[in-house]
Amino acid sequence: MTDTTRDREEDQDEACSDGCHAKPKGPMPKPWRNPKVLSAAAAGVLLAVGYVGGKLGLPAGVATGLYVAAVAVGGYFFAREALEEFVKEREVGIELLMTVAAVASGLLGEWAEAAALVFLYAISEASEGYTAERTRDAIRALMDLAPKTALLRRGDKEERVPVEQLRPGDVFIVRPGEAVPTDGEVIEGRSAVNQAPVTGESVPVDKAPADAVFAASINGEGVLAVRATKAFAENTISRIIQLVEAAQAKKGKSQRFIERFGRRYSPAVLAAAALLAVVPLTLGLGASAWLHRAVVFLVAAAPCALVISVPITLVAAIGTAGRRGILIKGGVHLEELAKIRVVALDKTGTLTVGRPEVTEVVPFEGHDERSLLAEAAALEARSQHPLARAILARAKAAGVEAAPAEDFQSMTGLGTQGTVGGRRLYVGSPKLFAELGTPLAGAEAHIERLQEAGNTVVLFGTTEALHGLVAIADPLRPEAAEAVAALKRAGITRVVMLTGDNARAARAIGAKAGVDEVFADLSPEDKTRRVAELRARYGEVAMVGDGVNDAPALAAAAVGIAMGAAGTDVALETADVALMTDDLMRLPYLVGFSRRTWGVIRQNVVLSIVVIAVLAVGAVGGVFGLPVAVLAHEVSEFLVIANGLRMLRA
Repeated sequence: MTDTTRDREEDQDEACSDGCHAKPKGPMPKPWRNPKVLSAAAAGVLLAVGYVGGKLGLPAGVATGLYVAAVAVGGYFFAREALEEFVKEREVGIELLMTVAAVASGLLGEWAEAAALVFLYAISEASEGYTAERTRDAIRALMDLAPKTALLRRGDKEERVPVEQLRPGDVFIVRPGEAVPTDGEVIEGRSAVNQAPVTGESVPVDKAPADAVFAASINGEGVLAVRATKAFAENTISRIIQLVEAAQAKKGKSQRFIERFGRRYSPAVLAAAALLAVVPLTLGLGASAWLHRAVVFLVAAAPCALVISVPITLVAAIGTAGRRGILIKGGVHLEELAKIRVVALDKTGTLTVGRPEVTEVVPFEGHDERSLLAEAAALEARSQHPLARAILARAKAAGVEAAPAEDFQSMTGLGTQGTVGGRRLYVGSPKLFAELGTPLAGAEAHIERLQEAGNTVVLFGTTEALHGLVAIADPLRPEAAEAVAALKRAGITRVVMLTGDNARAARAIGAKAGVDEVFADLSPEDKTRRVAELRARYGEVAMVGDGVNDAPALAAAAVGIAMGAAGTDVALETADVALMTDDLMRLPYLVGFSRRTWGVIRQNVVLSIVVIAVLAVGAVGGVFGLPVAVLAHEVSEFLVIANGLRMLRA
């Protein structure tokens, strides 16, 4: 991971450390049981009774007493928080600004204004707490989709057990219409399963034996017998919730900047208000009027809406993306996505379906297809490479039995070697045999023809002679070309493909996909180097890969995006963003979504700054009184919250 990547993960503590109001620690109680809501409501009642009673002839002393009670009751919680923060942490927060303003208003005889300030601030604090919790509950609600019990099969018997009792290896039954209790593998039955809670896919996916199913997905018409692969607490839906909740607590650069700004700005506001009150007094310019302006300035200049503008938007956006099967691991990555200018796509498994198939077998003199497949299968049986699996599948389909290879060795980026039947055989790219010095005469025409058609060519033979070759193609995803075009419409200036495949095959795939540039014959280190070069030439780069083989390149990019991460712990852990499904159309959606989020953040920040500036200038100039400052201050905060909550809509 680059230094920049490390830096952007630092300072990831609470989401509003100097925030406008204290952030709730855990689920909020119901409104009628929440002390902050009750105290704010009581302050509102006392304020209303005092105001209406005063209009109806209630003695002034009684009305004032009601206002004082409203200040005491409504301001208890935030005043206590202000004093604790000041005494224990030596910090001046917004709560202290509001506390000083309320007390100063009362001392100036404006108890009605003080009560209004306290009531509005207290109710906005409680509302903000519920707003933040709502954005978190939106993703936690996914857990409610998972059933509370599972139909466990033990021998010939079936019994209902709590899902927490399921362990890997247990077999459970999922009936039509039921939700899958935990991740597992189908062992019996066929059915269409709605995976929307996990992957965001709107179309059900057909499941058959050996297919994976995920917790909280909904079974269709058939009955499935499933072997659990993960315990309930470790399944995919649980991991999604854990990762999203952790991401919602992580701060973006703009949020960290605003919080650092707030830690310096709030004391400056308090000092400026003190100067407004003291300097005119010493100069004999009318102490009472300037004291009043100082109090109004405290309220007007408080950066409440500014501080809450960024975190409320990021938390809502991350939760919404999580519900659509897109895991964004922190506000910093969402911000970086909005700045992306170049998208680098891995070929195999990203632009292509990731299931290579043998398209042609070409044996050379002295060999036939069966003998060639036997040699190939003997070596490839010990390889984990996707191309090896394609060759083994072709050998199995042809009924070829492979003798085991001895002294097997993998040659990274080139191929493999081993001893079969007493001979040292090699399998790999044309580059491998060129380095071995094996004559390629007679094979070059076949290699060029097959590569031009988009195939990867694998050669077989010894250092003395080639025995034949196999052409393998990994089909392009049906939506690949449309996704690349949509990325460009979303504002991406350049889409490139990075692959370890040969240049001819890579160019053929790249042309079909419509990418701007193709880099082929790359090792993992080469991909990392190319990402760095692209960042230097064009700006911020997002790297899209499988999250495992492409880990170095994912880390080198401004944002690393793992495709098809559902059920894959490694992919979930390695990338900055994990797309739970293999649908490439999620990429342009993600780019547009990030830019929309950044647009909302800019709107909130600009609105907050404009309101603060206008109110502060008006307060110093004596244009605004305390009621106007209080009302405008709280209305601006509610507008910022409402605007940020627009990101809850997908």
